[in-house]
Amino acid sequence: MTDTVTFEEIKAKQQKIWSSGDYGKIAWITVPVAETLAEVVDLRPGSRVLDVATGTGHVALAAARRFCDVSGIDYVPALVDSAHRRAAAEDLDIDFREADAEDLPFDDATFDYTLSAIGVMFTADHQRAANELVRVTRPGGRVGIASWTATGFVGQLLKTVGKHAAPPPGSLPPVRWGDEATVREMLGEHVSDTAFSKTRVTQRFLSPEHFADFFLTHYGPTHMAAARLDDDGRAAFRADMIALAAESNKATDGTLVSDWEYLITIATKA
Repeated sequence: MTDTVTFEEIKAKQQKIWSSGDYGKIAWITVPVAETLAEVVDLRPGSRVLDVATGTGHVALAAARRFCDVSGIDYVPALVDSAHRRAAAEDLDIDFREADAEDLPFDDATFDYTLSAIGVMFTADHQRAANELVRVTRPGGRVGIASWTATGFVGQLLKTVGKHAAPPPGSLPPVRWGDEATVREMLGEHVSDTAFSKTRVTQRFLSPEHFADFFLTHYGPTHMAAARLDDDGRAAFRADMIALAAESNKATDGTLVSDWEYLITIATKA
């Protein structure tokens, strides 16, 4: 019988996953998601904004371009460094820090908007992370989250990863954040006017095979899963990724055009 590991142990494993591959080459996929979240949450110039699990800084940059006072945190140092460089390239003043989404280094009620696009969903302790999102938001402020859904393309990709390389016992599926009932429960009674909307971002690759190889090389979860497999296992994993991409493909010219569904949650701090 396998013992369940603690959230802290899972977090350490996850940090290694997101430090593997080259997420900077994957991150541009979520640029439209960050921009959509920034629009839907209705950012107001001059507001204080926190981007949780900022990665390479998409949401933080989007908020700074809207003349907000912005902070961003992530627990992967290389991603924080990349976010710093991107902000410097645009001469944007953003307070990027290496920090944990489950233990935010900010006082209660600090931010007008606390946001996360395809970030906080990958924390180990979902409830603790949700509590932190709410805690640092001022009363009347907004929490905004964008997360892949279980039934969408990335949800199915993560399911494929688990089929070939099982996650640690006790780890929570990231796509819980893409389920309305679960997110409503996690945010709890400290928020009101919670609204949900599902939308899609269209992704394009040279072919289904190109998608599989690109993700196996650069995307932490698939890169690390493949590293745990032998040659036959990696071949089977790649074949399943190609099949998943081909099944979602809207293109008829040999390229890959695929719509990836995600859920946007907007809630007001009570």
